[in-house]
Amino acid sequence: MNKVAFITGSTRGIGKQIAITFAESGYDIAVNYRTENDDLKNTKKEIEEKGVKCFAVQGDVSSFEDCERFIKEIIDEYGKIDVLVNNAGITRDTLLMRMKKEDFESVIDINLVGTFNVTKNVISYMLKARSGRIINISSVVGVSGNAGQTNYSASKAGIIGFTKSLAKEVGSRGILVNAVAPGFIETQMTDVLKDDIKDEIAKSIPLKRMGTPEDVANVVKFLASDDSSYITGQVINIDGGMLM
Repeated sequence: MNKVAFITGSTRGIGKQIAITFAESGYDIAVNYRTENDDLKNTKKEIEEKGVKCFAVQGDVSSFEDCERFIKEIIDEYGKIDVLVNNAGITRDTLLMRMKKEDFESVIDINLVGTFNVTKNVISYMLKARSGRIINISSVVGVSGNAGQTNYSASKAGIIGFTKSLAKEVGSRGILVNAVAPGFIETQMTDVLKDDIKDEIAKSIPLKRMGTPEDVANVVKFLASDDSSYITGQVINIDGGMLM
């Protein structure tokens, strides 16, 4: 029986690449979506072309009730969740003096509360199985901070604290909990930047390039594998040396 990986926010960008990378490694995949669209259909098709199953569940990670329901749907479909990747996230960037209360709350609700909601509803199944891998997607700005991103930085720093605390709670039950902190990664979110801005960003990175979704997905796959069996409570920066 194939292992099962559930990746939130997986219809595009980094999340989609993580799902495809796991599918290439023979995992059956579960993905979630808020509204059905072409991104979902394309992702599901690409995953199934790898010869594995892809089960899509509808719901909003910021709703505890939605998470409770769709985690049960995944368990009913597959019988287990071996790997959870909390990737769903949004940005609402602006300086704090201009930031609306809703801009702060929506980012915290999806990025941080969403991580709690999903994990809380998965963890009991992993505890019962006495095994599991949880990989949370943080960000380098959760480590360093960034002007114009107080909401996003706070949510991603919160994920780091959540990761370390949970790792201490469940390590004795065979569950490993880690986080990755991507730097500048080429996705639809960075496609909107002008070329000269991208060039300036690349110059500031020791490896002189932005990362790719594959760079992130490969580290996540490693953290889910048996090769990482003595690693827990860690935050791995995937940033080309930016925060060195």
